[in-house]
Amino acid sequence: METRIDLVIFDCDGVLIDSEGLSAEVLLGALAKLGVVIDFDYICTNFMGRSFPTVARDIQTTFAVDLPGDFEQQYRHELLAKFAQRLTPTKGVTGVLDRLTTRCCVATSSSPERVSNSLNIVDLARYFGQNVFTASQVAHGKPAPDLFLYTAEKMGVDPEHCLVIEDSLPGVEAALAANMRIFRYTGGAHLAGRVLKHADYVRSFEHWPDLRALVPSIFTAKMPV
Repeated sequence: METRIDLVIFDCDGVLIDSEGLSAEVLLGALAKLGVVIDFDYICTNFMGRSFPTVARDIQTTFAVDLPGDFEQQYRHELLAKFAQRLTPTKGVTGVLDRLTTRCCVATSSSPERVSNSLNIVDLARYFGQNVFTASQVAHGKPAPDLFLYTAEKMGVDPEHCLVIEDSLPGVEAALAANMRIFRYTGGAHLAGRVLKHADYVRSFEHWPDLRALVPSIFTAKMPV
């Protein structure tokens, strides 16, 4: 018998919102101005799923470049402007959220301002209310388990009764380290056509209605096609 699920923890970027391509676009442009030339594959492999301060430290160390003091501020300003114009929820996620009978929340590496703006832009904030947690609230971001454990504690749920939906490998690793059940969502545009690397025992799904087949107990009887 499978352990019951009392809480579904959603990552935000690449899971609830199709944002990773837009984020990479802004970061690539900002770095190119500093003479740091990388590509989208490099970002997918090294940065996705991690907090911006961690990414910034990696950039400075790897490429021996001093980022301007306002680099993060300017990056976030441009990104929010791009989100306002082009951000969308991942296809089918609203139908899933409408039919969840289990409590849910968000745990993301994004900053509080970014996740708040993002969820409001795509009209998903109404599903989560105040139950949105960010890496800024813990000592160590993903792939450390800190954020997921903190989220479970705040929501009053034992980790073994939590289900995490993640797209990035650091997020998957964090969920496993937190002793939580994990499904990897691979339907974001940033994962299309990519070779996906994760442990064989980690289940993945590409289309949101497929989640019902994986864990029907968290839904109402009828799911959209």
